[in-house]
Amino acid sequence: MPARPSSLASSPKKRKGREADDTVRAIQDLEKQLTAAVSSGSSLNPLADLLDIALSADTAVQLSKALYALYRVFVIVISRGLLSGPDASEEAKAVRAWLVDRLHAFTDLLTGLLTDEESSLRISALDILFSLQKHLSSALTRTGDPKQPQFHASHFRKIVAALLLCPSSPRTHAAKKRKTSDSSPPPSADAHVLGADVRDHFIATWFSVHDDVRWFFLRDAAILISKHPHASAPQLAGNLLSILERLTTFPTKASELNAWWVEELGTKPPKPKRSADADADGGDGQEDEGADEEDDWRKFFDDPPAKAAEERKGITARVHTLTIHQSLHSLAAHKAVFTRAWLALLPQLSQGSREGTRASSLRVLSVLHRGVIPHLTRPILIMDWVSSSVDHGGTVGLLALNALFTLMKDYNLDYPSFYSRLYGFLDRDVLHLKHRARFFRLTELFLSSTHLPATLVASFVKRLSRLSLTAPPAAVVMLIPFTYNMLRRHPALMGMIHRSEDVRGAEKCTDGFDEHERNPTQTNALESSLWELYSHRQHYHGAVSTLGKIFEEAFTRPSYGMEDFLDHTYGTLFDTETKRKIRKEPATALEVSVVPEEDGVEELWTIS
Repeated sequence: MPARPSSLASSPKKRKGREADDTVRAIQDLEKQLTAAVSSGSSLNPLADLLDIALSADTAVQLSKALYALYRVFVIVISRGLLSGPDASEEAKAVRAWLVDRLHAFTDLLTGLLTDEESSLRISALDILFSLQKHLSSALTRTGDPKQPQFHASHFRKIVAALLLCPSSPRTHAAKKRKTSDSSPPPSADAHVLGADVRDHFIATWFSVHDDVRWFFLRDAAILISKHPHASAPQLAGNLLSILERLTTFPTKASELNAWWVEELGTKPPKPKRSADADADGGDGQEDEGADEEDDWRKFFDDPPAKAAEERKGITARVHTLTIHQSLHSLAAHKAVFTRAWLALLPQLSQGSREGTRASSLRVLSVLHRGVIPHLTRPILIMDWVSSSVDHGGTVGLLALNALFTLMKDYNLDYPSFYSRLYGFLDRDVLHLKHRARFFRLTELFLSSTHLPATLVASFVKRLSRLSLTAPPAAVVMLIPFTYNMLRRHPALMGMIHRSEDVRGAEKCTDGFDEHERNPTQTNALESSLWELYSHRQHYHGAVSTLGKIFEEAFTRPSYGMEDFLDHTYGTLFDTETKRKIRKEPATALEVSVVPEEDGVEELWTIS
């Protein structure tokens, strides 16, 4: 007797499993059909079906298999020259247009997946996008002039827009459409922020490694941020900053331009025309065509200063006269796009909320003096933004002063009010901030020159001395060696610790220091004394009182290493005291015979 068929329906879990297996098999069959169709020149209509499966995939596994199947098919299509080269007929032109539309749809799917909730899909999408970039660029080079290698700019612009604008994932839109309830949570504020894994993968694999990717990214990022005001794309500036601040490698010599994602771009470009010939051919339109020969003196200021022979190797013509291929091999062109990207970014960072502006400014200023300024074509161009950052005060203002000091010292920036602005930071809070160690590092750097007027340095020393009266012990421990170093470096200040008549009594004290004067050269500090530091000899903390006595000794020590004192806190001072070896045991008992009578001790203790 045959078994009766079960009247029970299969479980939803088994049904979903069978559907997933059917989808995977359909993806594999379509890929085989398309591979055979490209080889035989038959219809490529199954490509649309495969793309539909990718767009409607329910799970990340199905989508991943569909993505890689589409990628392999498009690589074959690109390598066969179906997307580039001359069109043989109208029919071939129509087929190419259809294939280009399918490629754009595939690219849009990949760029949207960069913000998907599935980490593996995000990384896979980025890998596929850059692999397609290489294949598309190589195909353009093969069908064009071999001496002029190409970079597929339109495809790369989509990658840049996806990294900086971070559009929502198409899977998120599909999930919202499937939901029928209105109780879904609102979109997260970080929905358009570039994920850390995508960002780090992009930087470590392409941006910091390949010179062509870095050049095109910087160029396209500057264009993109200029087209999108902060109101329409508030996330753009933050995403770009998160990438630029992590750029730790930048070429400093033309010989370092040697890594290329598109290998054809690594070939040596033809030498550019002489700058005089380029100007005669039209230049960049900024020079008058009929300029007189006597105006040629202006060209002197456009030329870079003379450098060593090794640094002069490579392309040295004016940047605006170079082709794309020549620009990629020109150090000046790399600096130009780097400068343009930063100049486009910095104004955008000041258009958000005050707290957001402060946080972004801190991130920029932390890398500005080492990772940005040395690679700018003209560092003076960021002077306005740095000067405005000084007005924020606090840590932001102090770091902005560090950038200003770099511009003054290394690039001849004229900023007469620098030390007046620095003096304005010396308020009652500066010795209580968690960033006071950084403040002392920078202040010692700013006052290190022996050519500074003694009246100026005396004002800083006296002001810090006055603030030490209400400072915590950890700050005073930093301040005393700092003052010692200043006195050693500027012997004209020695009179401030030898003016003993000012500290004999309050009724005789004639401290002429004007603590309300904002100009450090007019505070009359040099005629005052450091009686505040003298008072620390009686400080309750042993380390402070010991250090306070160094001004009474001979100045035989060359200087103190400030790094030994800058990182002290209440915790480190306490640990130092608890771990210190006691040379002489303290008294823990009293001889009864030496206790005087009626001294009140018997009221507190019972002595047997």
